[in-house]
Amino acid sequence: MSTTSLFKGTRARRTDATLSFIQYGLIIVGLMLVLGTIKPAFSGSISADKRSATLAASATHEEEGSAVPEGLPVAAAEASPTATVESTPETLKPSLKRALDYVSRRYRVAPEALIPIFATAQSVGREHRLDPLLIIAIIGIESRFNPFAESPVGAQGLMQVMPGFHLDKVPEGAGEQPFLDPVTNIQVGVHVLEEAIRWRGSLTRGLQHYGGSSKDPDTGYANKVFAEKQRLEQAARGSGGSHA
Repeated sequence: MSTTSLFKGTRARRTDATLSFIQYGLIIVGLMLVLGTIKPAFSGSISADKRSATLAASATHEEEGSAVPEGLPVAAAEASPTATVESTPETLKPSLKRALDYVSRRYRVAPEALIPIFATAQSVGREHRLDPLLIIAIIGIESRFNPFAESPVGAQGLMQVMPGFHLDKVPEGAGEQPFLDPVTNIQVGVHVLEEAIRWRGSLTRGLQHYGGSSKDPDTGYANKVFAEKQRLEQAARGSGGSHA
């Protein structure tokens, strides 16, 4: 082989190697460009998913926040006033409503203040088998429907109960001033009256004992209560009532 032929063969191999190197280099550059294009798109997709998840979580938090205020336990929210039914006074019978209107006019007491008094008289009277109008009549005679009335001898409240003698009749949890509470005062007063009737043997004598006039032969206290009850009965029937 001549020197010229050998030189030509060597140069051809070098050319082929250079072309192969360039070809591989272009392939690598192409792959890098492709990967560089795909990665941002993939990253953008992930970022979009994260943003969607974040927005969804925020919306859920806001919805939950509207249902339960921040910092308020679920149990407390369920026990809030809007989630419970508030107790209301017992519904009065129509006859007692008419009697209430009469009492409101006669004693100049707002009807709203009389509703719990009449409702308690109705429920306690039913429990003790006493006419609620009798209880209302006693309240009218004793305190003129002033729940804070107090006598010179210390009797208190609507039915003028003596605290020193009847603490044993006060319901549990009645508070520090039970005899000035209208409901508690009526409950205790009716209990006292019931005992007096049973002890004395009749309603008239029981009323006399309740009013502190058990030795009065004219039964003046009982007659005053009966007269007041009669006026209330007339009002309850819708036939008016005397203001005497």
